[in-house]
Amino acid sequence: MAKSRFEYVRTYEQDAILLPNTYIVIRLDGRGFHRFSAHYNFQKPNDKRALCLMNAAAKQVMQQIPDVAGAYGQSDEFSFVLSRECKMFDRREAKLVSTFASTFTAQYLFLWPEYFPDTPLDGNMLPSFDGRAVLYPSLREVRDYFSWRQADCHINNLYNTSFWTLVLGGGLSEQDAEQALMGTNSGEKNELLFSRFGINYNNEEIMYRKGTMLIRDVGTGGSGSASASASESTESIDVREWHEKSKRQIEREKTKRRKAEIVELHVDIIGNEFWTDAGRWIS
Repeated sequence: MAKSRFEYVRTYEQDAILLPNTYIVIRLDGRGFHRFSAHYNFQKPNDKRALCLMNAAAKQVMQQIPDVAGAYGQSDEFSFVLSRECKMFDRREAKLVSTFASTFTAQYLFLWPEYFPDTPLDGNMLPSFDGRAVLYPSLREVRDYFSWRQADCHINNLYNTSFWTLVLGGGLSEQDAEQALMGTNSGEKNELLFSRFGINYNNEEIMYRKGTMLIRDVGTGGSGSASASASESTESIDVREWHEKSKRQIEREKTKRRKAEIVELHVDIIGNEFWTDAGRWIS
């Protein structure tokens, strides 16, 4: 940047630096997607094209940003978890959030014709996504975060499936359908779907019920155990030497993640099974 007498204004710029050695979760949400989906006549209660487009855009983000260990998406949102060792943009919050939001939005726009070939985008109704960053100190909180988002997926999808079945299949107005579902629990919604419409909710497409988990399949025995052994030996080696080794290790892990296959899963991430081998994709 050229020097000038006006350069002092840069002193007003204040960066929010995210705490080190914590997991960064960046969640993106579609802005005004209720109007957006209505404008483009998304199928109710789920439009598979739209969900697959979200998944494809998220995969592109992961391919471009190797610091992302995994991601979970449902409806018009996607959450990306970055490794604790992430040094991207020196962990500046504004740079991270704006980069993820803009990259995801750009990929969504670019991939749109592939999933909606007969529906060109209207310049007055373009998609955009906002974002936020949240820090978690351990894998336990990361697990609970993703469990929370999947529980939200189940609650919302069961409601939307019941609501739109009453409207499209039962002939109710949207207001009457909302009134009919007011105060009902999940068991009652399941019973309504089955007794009145012969729909077994458990047979609905699993992506709608579980959302989508994206992970890098980097194999087992990765950085988790290596990181532990490094920390255990800090007392017997020079701190600067340990830091340099740690930096090299981080670069190796980043290269490994960049080359790893991105796997799309539609599974239960609340129970223990998914997390028993979590070390193969997150450290």
